[in-house]
Amino acid sequence: MIRKLCAEGLGSAMLLIAVIGSGIMGESLAQGNAAVTLLANAIATGCMLFVIITVLGPISGAHFNPAVSLAFLLRGQITRPACAGYVAVQITGAFLGVWAAHAMFDLPILQLSETLHRTGPAQWLSEILATLGLMFVIFGGLRSRPDAVPVLVALYITGAYWFTSSTSFANPAVTLARGVSDTFAGIYPGHIVMFVVMQILAVFIAHATLRPLLDE
Repeated sequence: MIRKLCAEGLGSAMLLIAVIGSGIMGESLAQGNAAVTLLANAIATGCMLFVIITVLGPISGAHFNPAVSLAFLLRGQITRPACAGYVAVQITGAFLGVWAAHAMFDLPILQLSETLHRTGPAQWLSEILATLGLMFVIFGGLRSRPDAVPVLVALYITGAYWFTSSTSFANPAVTLARGVSDTFAGIYPGHIVMFVVMQILAVFIAHATLRPLLDE
């Protein structure tokens, strides 16, 4: 279990380094072109997801996401103590990843995001659909092509950055951690709660709708 928790914490930290770091670099190089910044952000995140799922998946299952851990708990595939431990290290790792990215780009370590546009019914619906899509990709991939899950998740998230209005957070740990980064990838702390509520709601919707479709 210690190895699994270390893998989940490390993977979550590396994911946030990619999310925040690519946002900072993209914004710096794009000189105000938000589309270019978002493209850099999406590609870097997708690449990192492929790497950490491939490398750490055999150790912990490569959740890196409290919503994913909750989904496995609902399916009876992990225990409650294991789920609680996963969630704790995922959140801790995510915050450490944000702070590491800030340090790497010589920014103040401790920040609060002032990005104000991530709220409202359209954004909340976007997070439900983004998280539902992630559940579909993960559990559909595990049923049909387990070896392809790393690339499936990486491709899905890279695409979902572009076809969702919220840019597909789909991860409570990522959402919480992005609240402490006043950079391109940040989210205003006051808007975090509804994002997380929608993500968790999507897990229960997925549990009710995808199991009859995907399970034998």
